[in-house]
Amino acid sequence: MSERPTPVVICSTLTDAGAETTMQALSAGAVSIVTKPKVNLKKFMEDSSSDIAGAVKDASHANLRRLMAAPQPLAPTPKLTADAILPVGGAAMAQTTERIVAIGTSTGGTQALELVLTALPRVCPGMVIVQHMPEKFTAAFAARLNSLCEIEVKEAQNNDRVMPGRALIAPGGKHMVLKRSGAQYLVEVLDGPLVNRHRPSVDVLFRSVAKVAGKNATGIIMTGMGDDGAAGLLEMRNAHARTVAQDEATCVVFGMPKEAIKRGAAEKIVPLQAMPGEIVNS
Repeated sequence: MSERPTPVVICSTLTDAGAETTMQALSAGAVSIVTKPKVNLKKFMEDSSSDIAGAVKDASHANLRRLMAAPQPLAPTPKLTADAILPVGGAAMAQTTERIVAIGTSTGGTQALELVLTALPRVCPGMVIVQHMPEKFTAAFAARLNSLCEIEVKEAQNNDRVMPGRALIAPGGKHMVLKRSGAQYLVEVLDGPLVNRHRPSVDVLFRSVAKVAGKNATGIIMTGMGDDGAAGLLEMRNAHARTVAQDEATCVVFGMPKEAIKRGAAEKIVPLQAMPGEIVNS
C-alpha cells in the first residue's frame, strides 16, 4: 500500500482468527470488509452479489492517499431512520461536570479512530463510539485499540458505565444507546432493524445522546460513506451539545461529514489531527 496504493476489499469468515487478520489488513490500508459464511459459499455468493458489488463501488471512492479503511457493507433494505429504534425528543439532564463524547464513523474509520484514541491521555471524557463494522470484528478492533491506547477501549455490553478514560465501541450487528441511572451514564445494546442501512447506526447513538446528555455532550462525525449520523448530529446541536465534523482534506470518504455540514449540524470543522484536542477540551 505504501508503494502502490490500491483499493482492497476483504472477504472474511466470521471467526475470531479471521477478525484478527482482518484488523491487521485494515490497519495496513484495506478499504472494507465483506463477511462470508463457513458453509454454503455458493449460495452466499448468489445472495450477496449486490453487497459485494456495493463494497467494490465504495472502495472506488476511497482517498487512498490517507491509507485508511473501514467496512461499510450495503444492505438491499429500506432506509429507516432512528425513529425505528428511539422516538425523537425528551428532556436531557441539566448541565453537569461529567462530559460525554459520542463519535460516529464508517469508511476510513478504523485508522482514524486509532489515530485519535492513541493520542488521548488517560484522563479524558468518557466516549461512546459507533464504527460501521460487522459482528465479531468490533471485539477484535476494540481489543487492538485497547492494547495501543492509554485509555481503556472495549466492545460495549449492556449496562457498561461511560466514565472518564474509557471508550465503548458498539458491537457489530447491534445498536447502542446512551441511558442514565441517577448521575451515571450507561449504555444499552439493542437489537432492531437496520437504520440508514446500518446496525449499529450513528443516528441511533447520537439521538440517544441528545436526549440523555444534551449540553453535557460533544458529538463528532468523521470519515464515512453515506449520511448516517448527519440527522443525529443535528439533533445533538439542537439539544445544545457541541458538534464537530472532520474536514474534507483528512477524510478517506467525505460523505457523512459533508452531509452533516450541509444540514448545519456541525458547529466546527477540524482536521483529523485536531480531534484529540476537541475531545480533551470537551
